[in-house]
Amino acid sequence: MQSGQQQARRKNAQVLDGSDIRELVENEGAFAKFVENKFRHLDADGDGRLSLRELQPAVADIGAAIGLPARGSSAQADHIYSEVLNEFTHGKQDSVSKPEFQHVLSDILLGMAAGLKRDPIMILRMDGEDLNEFVESTAYEAEAVAIFSQIESGSALLRQCLPAALRQLTVDHGMPPASDSLVMEKVIEPALQELPADQLDRPASQEVFFQEFKKYLGVIARRLQECPVIVAHTENTFDGAGIRKILSKKFEFDKLLDSVWVDVPKEHKDGTSKKYLRVALDKLAASVNLPPYGAVDQVDAVVNEAFKMANADDGKAVDEAEFKKLLTEILGAVMLQLDGNAIAVSTNTVLHEPMSTSSTLLSPSPSPPTVSSPSE
Repeated sequence: MQSGQQQARRKNAQVLDGSDIRELVENEGAFAKFVENKFRHLDADGDGRLSLRELQPAVADIGAAIGLPARGSSAQADHIYSEVLNEFTHGKQDSVSKPEFQHVLSDILLGMAAGLKRDPIMILRMDGEDLNEFVESTAYEAEAVAIFSQIESGSALLRQCLPAALRQLTVDHGMPPASDSLVMEKVIEPALQELPADQLDRPASQEVFFQEFKKYLGVIARRLQECPVIVAHTENTFDGAGIRKILSKKFEFDKLLDSVWVDVPKEHKDGTSKKYLRVALDKLAASVNLPPYGAVDQVDAVVNEAFKMANADDGKAVDEAEFKKLLTEILGAVMLQLDGNAIAVSTNTVLHEPMSTSSTLLSPSPSPPTVSSPSE
């Protein structure tokens, strides 16, 4: 798709940049009321503290808000859920007070807001308009030929080639993710059924493919007009620049290391274990433009290599100075790797339900029932 069309589509997209979250947390009165309602709703036994069991809905909501799959669906997601719970309990307490809950929730929400400011989520409404523009544009023929060259297998039938070709298109063409079950059920399969069966069973020559793919995209565009698909789109490039920037500001970086060290569990009299270096790196991630560990496989591989080079996974005890030195070496190694081999990441997720229902973290908690006294 032409750059002008991309810019127009993104200009009209709803952008989630964290500003609403930041505004809520920075308004002391509004945030205190928000926390009061949340705490009262979670405090099932009314004892003024949240037990580990009572904290679970809040942890699940935070996970949903940052896009994690449900607990139990993957080891990486479960690790992050555990880390969120540890943020509230510091890995030691069996319950938390309202001030502790407010402090941690404030930090988490501001972290989410910072992440969204750095990597905004664009909410795209795919209604067939952009797809029609692509089909009618001068770019279509060249792209169709390129796609055919990638999927052509000699004796393949048209009914095999058309769905395969769809998977080569992206939101920049106006096409929602073709692998999504909702898109498959509501758009792709019904559109394929509208094409003549005798045409679909023909061998897919380039000429036949070119003509029928254009017809197929036209039917899909009409289907999208009738049943628009909402897609959450993100894109980012991890090139080490964020690490370089913070390392160049010694005073700021030292303060960042101090804040991380304060939160690290101290398992020994004068220090801690190297196993907490990964936890510390995750706490630094937002400040150095790195994704949380487990979010991007390619970046995870770079981080793993950096830990290996620094011999940081042996679990040995270290003091504060050594811990900070290792963390700095790991960041430096990651920076050098990304500087030479930047990692570009783009994600497109179909929203199967309204965004407001995916997480209740920022929605008002139901108020307790009001009991009116009888009139005297």
